[in-house]
Amino acid sequence: QVEAQCNPPNGIGIVKLMGRHSGFIAVHSTLCHGEVDLCLVPEVPVVTEGPKGCFTHLDNVLKKKGHAVIVVAEGAGEEILGQSATIDKGGNRKLPELGVWLKDQLGKHFDKKGTTVTVKYIDPSYMIRSVKANAGDAVYCLLLAQNAVHGAMAGYTSFSVGLCNNRVVFLPISALVENSPRGMNPVGRTWERVVSVTGQPNTADKALAEKASKAFSSRTTL
Repeated sequence: QVEAQCNPPNGIGIVKLMGRHSGFIAVHSTLCHGEVDLCLVPEVPVVTEGPKGCFTHLDNVLKKKGHAVIVVAEGAGEEILGQSATIDKGGNRKLPELGVWLKDQLGKHFDKKGTTVTVKYIDPSYMIRSVKANAGDAVYCLLLAQNAVHGAMAGYTSFSVGLCNNRVVFLPISALVENSPRGMNPVGRTWERVVSVTGQPNTADKALAEKASKAFSSRTTL
């Protein structure tokens, strides 16, 4: 937001957030901040042109506010940029750099319209994990650590500790990874809240809704 507001006229700030194939971090950051104008996640198709296109939406945002903030989740945009065949050192498939591509395309889009814009791209990567823990984080970590020891001393194996309904519980690892990797429900309440907060067009079409409905029918949707 600072980069967008401090680069008039028409400053645009693009922030990439980690998450691999899941947009949870991106959508919750968007909801927490409250000033994001566009959130792009892997679970929802990225559309650039047309009445539901993000470029059209950003045109309107800049006319209204004079700046825009975009959150791009890691892994978003494969339907546009395609899947990479390159594998990183950790054995994971490299994901498309939608933020870099978007910065370039936004420049070209507004050049054609004769509109001057300044686009800044920020990739904090894992630096967001270096934020100092607050009191709530410290207490939660203490509960997890203490109960992990309690479970081990009681003879339990292959379990993880978590908080369910405000109770610390032991969860079988097999149950945790059964539906892995988990993804955000593109037709659930969380995404509806994001669309409401950002004002962006909802590009989750009927086919995607039906697919998501089947995938999440046996799970607790968000």
